[in-house]
Parts: sequence; structure tokens; C-alpha cells
Amino acid sequence: MTQPTQLDSSLPAFTGINPADIEPQLRRLLDEHRSALNALLDSSASGWNELVVPLEEMQHRLGRFWSPIGHLNAVMNNDELRVAYSACLPLLTAWYTDLGQNERLYHAYQTVLGKEGGHLAAGQRLLLEKALRDFRLAGVALPDDQKQRFKDLTERLSTACSRFDDNVLDATNAWNRHITDATELAGLPAAIIERARAAADAKQLQGWLFSLDAPNYLAAMTHAVSETFRREFYTAWVTRASDQGPAQWDNSALMEEILALRHARAGLVGFDSFSEYSLATKMADSVQQVEAFLKQVADLSRPAAQRELDELQQFAGRTLNAWDIAFYSEKLKQQRFTLSEEALRPYFPLPRVLAGLFTVASMLYGTRIVERSDVDLYHPDVRFFDILEPDGSRRGSFYLDLYARARKRGGAWMDECIGRARLKSWGTQPVAYLVCNFMPPSAGKPSLLTHSEVVTLFHEFGHGLHQMLTRVDFPSIAGINGVAWDAVELPSQFMENFSWASEVLPLISGHVGTGEPLPSAELYRLQASRTFQAGLQTVRQIEFALFDLRIHGGSALDGSGIAATLAAVRKEVAIIKPPAFNRFAHSFQHIFSGGYAAGYYSYKWAEVLAADAFSAFRESGLFDAGTAHRFLSAILEKGGSQDAMEAFIEFRGREPMIEPLLRQLGLAA
Repeated sequence: MTQPTQLDSSLPAFTGINPADIEPQLRRLLDEHRSALNALLDSSASGWNELVVPLEEMQHRLGRFWSPIGHLNAVMNNDELRVAYSACLPLLTAWYTDLGQNERLYHAYQTVLGKEGGHLAAGQRLLLEKALRDFRLAGVALPDDQKQRFKDLTERLSTACSRFDDNVLDATNAWNRHITDATELAGLPAAIIERARAAADAKQLQGWLFSLDAPNYLAAMTHAVSETFRREFYTAWVTRASDQGPAQWDNSALMEEILALRHARAGLVGFDSFSEYSLATKMADSVQQVEAFLKQVADLSRPAAQRELDELQQFAGRTLNAWDIAFYSEKLKQQRFTLSEEALRPYFPLPRVLAGLFTVASMLYGTRIVERSDVDLYHPDVRFFDILEPDGSRRGSFYLDLYARARKRGGAWMDECIGRARLKSWGTQPVAYLVCNFMPPSAGKPSLLTHSEVVTLFHEFGHGLHQMLTRVDFPSIAGINGVAWDAVELPSQFMENFSWASEVLPLISGHVGTGEPLPSAELYRLQASRTFQAGLQTVRQIEFALFDLRIHGGSALDGSGIAATLAAVRKEVAIIKPPAFNRFAHSFQHIFSGGYAAGYYSYKWAEVLAADAFSAFRESGLFDAGTAHRFLSAILEKGGSQDAMEAFIEFRGREPMIEPLLRQLGLAA
């Protein structure tokens, strides 16, 4: 590992970002990069240090400039920032496309690999091989007119995906439900009711005002006694940004445009579909292999899913609508396990959960996590933490942004703020963003989490550890960068398992009033509930994954259409049939505007890897130092510097097996 003489520890100055300055600053930076690149190529640089390292530096510098801007657009969206962000997307797309189609640079990388490949470390060779692959995927071999066509398609695609996100955010923010009759609130948790009352007060309204963010939606679907209330929330949620709502936010045409643009780009570089193009950078070998995997899991889970639905409807005493499922599932779970997610909230106050989570990381990897207060934060809710080595040196850092609020994208995610780099005489430590949408603190109490939200936090922290504990020196393959997309969920889903473990639950639970840990009886009932309706949950994931794979495989472009493809997938695998007005795909950001296009199967694929990896810890002891060190060195530290399957085999000693996942889901024979 290269030891830099200077370590740059500067962080984004969020409060100094002026939307009006963003585009001019980006143009200047890209002009500098183009001049530097041309100078490199004119000098006939053909060595690792002379060519590759300067390119890594350029991309690292660009990433550090753009990351805080893209992040603010997701978590602090406003009109001025949105305009600046949208104006910059074509500039960035043009830079990356020009870089990927630069024949001189492509041949220079070929020269480096041919001349120095035998003397480079394995990770360096893999970086070159992945770069050459990406050149080909970007159309480096195309004639000039087709290169321009590829570039135009890419710029249009970038803009369309951004508009898709904007429409989902705007449609979500535009909806609210004002209630003045207290009887409609029956069953809702007190904290949700209080939050709605405060929202009404802020608008000088009587009663309660509900927005359509995740905490309100989940509470309505799971706890509202009023079926009318549940249906209203369900309808609003599943029709966001669709033809069932205001026309200005309808994503229908954008979805077709996005698919057509992806398909056209893939065709230009020799692929029959975008699904095939997407798999060129993943662990899976072919669309057929992924289809076979998904069908295998569907065949294993559908009988259980059908039994679970039959049981639920028998329990309810009637045929259930889509907006009834979560409500009656919660009632059945309470009856079967004498367990209520909502009743457990007082045992999972966020400060206790965080302290326990950080303790788990320390016990596994020897790190210490401490909060810092001398950092420029972009919102009062945001916190900042350092990950320290045993000797006190900083290994990485992260921003923690956990609460739902207006103009913040829904869901939960981890992203890179600053990548790790060790280049020539300088370097940087990795910094990540960890984002969730939990219910904010209220009435002097900390945020209280359901165990499902605890699992989400562990999941995102697993991604964060992958990003922050990397030992790779080169930004393009450090952390999650360069990792096959169907392996990138391994560390996150692996980490989820700890949130269920008997050894960990006492560390992350403590009653908000008394500090008492979760009682043993509750702990066992919680663990027993893990496989509750696992069949239905698995089938739902398979439905999403097959839909994604097939619309990107061309089925939506052959006259069948997006809706028809979804209907066919549901007929094949789904157990719960949604109402005709359901338009969930119109807000399916993972595949239409996120990184999971033709890759949503990655969640289930990586779940196989994660369950098998975790079984090694169960075999040797949950906090066995040797097993943890192997996972750290083979998976977390390697980033994209090693083939994903080779890295798994290095840790586990063999290829992954599906049986640990089936046992974990309660689906094993």
C-alpha cells in the first residue's frame, strides 16, 4: 500500500454551495480536465504512473466536486438547485461519454496492460481490464456517426432519469390528507398522530395533516382500523407520478423513453437488449442464468406464499384487498407471536440502536466510531462520525441523515461522498452518506424505531462499511466502486443478520424510559417472527426482479408494453394481485432512475451470498476474530480490486450455496 506524504481531510462546504455557481464551476473543471487529458495523450504517456494515475486523480477530483451537489439534490431539493443540477447533467454525461469513446486513451490503456501487466498487482491489472471493457461498452470502436448517436442517447437518458425522480418527489410532496374527525385515526400509533397534529398546527389548520412520506404511509397501511383511510393512502402511494394523478407528474411517457433509450444504446454496441448489456458488468453470466435463478427461487417460495395468503384471508374472514394485507398481517403476527412492531418501538430508541450497531462493528473489525461536531452540515438533523483504528487514526467517516422530511427523496441508501485514494504523494480517506427516512424525534423523546427499521439501518451501515473500510488505493476500484452490481448487496444483506442475533439484540435494545433491554420472551418471539410470511415477501421480490429483467430484455418494446409485461409476470409468479389502478412501476426509482436497471435481481442474488457468508459466522461463533478478519480482508477491504466470485471463495473456501438462504427464510425442506 502506498503511504501518501499528504492526507487531504477536507470535507464538503455544504453551506457554501450556491446553485448559481455550480454550472460555471463544473464547466471550468471539465475544461481543465480536457486540457490535461489531451496533454497526457500528446505526451504519449504509456505507463501506469504516467497515464493511469493522472486519470484516477482527475476522476477523483470530479467526484469530490459533484458528490455533494448530487447529494443535496436528493436530500435538500429546491427549485434553484434542481435547475442547476439538471443543467449540469448533459455536461457530465458528455465528459464521461467522450472519455469512454476516446480511442487514443483506449489504446494507451491497452499499451499499459501489455507493457506493464506482468509487473502490476492483481488489482491494478483488473482495473485496466475493467477500464478496457468499459471503453468497449461506451462504444469506443464505433464509427464517428454512431459514437455521436451513442452520446446523444446517453445525454437524453440522463435527463429523462432525472425528470423521473423529480416527478416522483413532486407527486409525493403534493399529496396530503387533512382530517378533523378523530375516529378516522383509530389504530394509528400515538407518535404518528402527534406528528400529524404538529403538521396541521404549522399550517394553522384544525385537526391532523398527513403527508405521504414513508413513516405515515407505513403506519396507515399497518395500523389504521379504517379501511377507507388505508385505501386512500394505498391509492395515493401506488399511483404517484402516473396517469392516475396530475398530468404534469405522469411518468408514463418517460418510462417508455427510458427503456427505448437504453435499448438503443445497447444495440449500438452489439447487444440484443439492455439486459444483456447490463449483465456484461455483473457476476451472472447471462440473462438465461438470471431467469433460471429467479424461477428456481419462485418455485421454492410460491407454495409457501399461497399458504400464507390463504391463512391470512382465513384469519380475516374475507377476501382481502391490497390495502388490507399489511393491516391483517400485523394482526395475525400479533396473535401468533404475541408481538407488535409498534409495541416494540420503545425498546429501540435510535441512540441505543446506534450505540449497539457501532459496538457490533467494533467487536467484528476492531474499529471505534466517534461523533464529530466541527463539520459543516447541510441540515440540523444530520450528524457526522469518524471510524477510528485501534491506534486512533481515522479509517473513514460518514454523514448520518436518518429522518423523513419534505423535499427529501424517499427510501434508504448509502452513497460515496469522498472515495479512498492513495495516489503519488497525496491521499484521501473515504467518506460516505448514510440516509434513511425514519420518524423524527418528538415530544422530547428520541426517534423510536421498529425492528424493521433497525434492519434497514444495519443494511445501509453494511454498505457504508464496504465503502469506508476499503484498503484499495485507486478510487475507481475502491469501496463499492468497480464491484459487480449483483455482489454489491452482499455486505449490506450480510449485516442485516446481526440485527436478529441473540448476541446483538441486547446491545441494540433498551427501553426509552427505563433502559431495560428487550425481555428474553420478546426477543425470542421477535426472532421467531423473522420467517413470518417469508414466502409472500420472496415472491414479491421475484415479481419485481423478473419485471425489471424482462422490460429491459425488450418485451416492453415489442408491442407488449410495460403494463402487459408486468401483468404477465404477475400471472406467472405473483400470489397477491393488486387492483387495476395500481401503477407501482411509475415510482420504481430503483430501475427507472437508479442503478438497478436490469439488476434488481441483485438483491436476491446477493442474499444467497450474504446468508452463506453469515452461516460461516454461525459455524465459528458470531464474533470469531478469525472469521471476521477473513470477511474484512476478502470482502470489505478488497472493493472492486478482485473478481466478486473469487473474493467470495477466498472468504468461504467454496462457491456460494443456496441452502443457507432457504433455511434463513424458513423455506428449506
